[in-house]
Amino acid sequence: MLSGYSVLITGAWEGLGRGLALAAGAAGAGVVVSALEYGAAEAVAAEIRSRGGRAVACACDVRRRSDIAGAMAVAHAAFGRLDAFVHNANDPGNGARSVEAITDADWDGPVAVGLRPIFFAAQEVLPALIETQGTMVLLTSPAGIDGTTTLPVYSTVKGAQRALAKSLAREWGPLGVRVNAISPSAVTPALAAYLEREPHMRPHMIKRAALRRMGDPELDIGRAMNFLIGPGARFVSGQTLIVSGGAMML
Repeated sequence: MLSGYSVLITGAWEGLGRGLALAAGAAGAGVVVSALEYGAAEAVAAEIRSRGGRAVACACDVRRRSDIAGAMAVAHAAFGRLDAFVHNANDPGNGARSVEAITDADWDGPVAVGLRPIFFAAQEVLPALIETQGTMVLLTSPAGIDGTTTLPVYSTVKGAQRALAKSLAREWGPLGVRVNAISPSAVTPALAAYLEREPHMRPHMIKRAALRRMGDPELDIGRAMNFLIGPGARFVSGQTLIVSGGAMML
């Protein structure tokens, strides 16, 4: 599906990001695996190469515009082009909080990692995406659609990502560049830790999904990302694709 494509994924060292990177590599893309620590990124890149794929690693702190520009340079050096920028890096904040308990500092991490870097990336990657008629994909959350009673800052940032995807899609559409978001539900280390603490929630989550199972980062969410990047979605832009096994329906 993505043979000849070059895909840059942020926060790709574990969990959902790792699954996205593995899926892109399996689909034939050259993958730039970026993470805060080079060693963590290289472990995933090596896993892709061990499967016969093409991948390079890159240390990237998305809070710094210069790091995003550096990751782009890695993509061009390795693969000669950039077809997709996927923003997966995330900071969920300091855990469950009521609105009354939120401090000014509670906004810093989620905004600095989840929202502001999208503006940095948009300004850095647009020329490359115009050249390839490429795409940007943002990883949002069901919390950005339905809201939550315990994570209002996280929900706000995730909702803002969806709004930004629409705005960029409208601005970039005449240039031939598409922008979409994915709202995923999948088993990640964070979710696994939560279910270990709250085992009674597992059957509830499975029962809520129409398909009666939990999502896989690579096989379920990653393949949905591949679709949005690839030619099959050439007329899809400004959308949030909910990949939750039917747990959420609009």
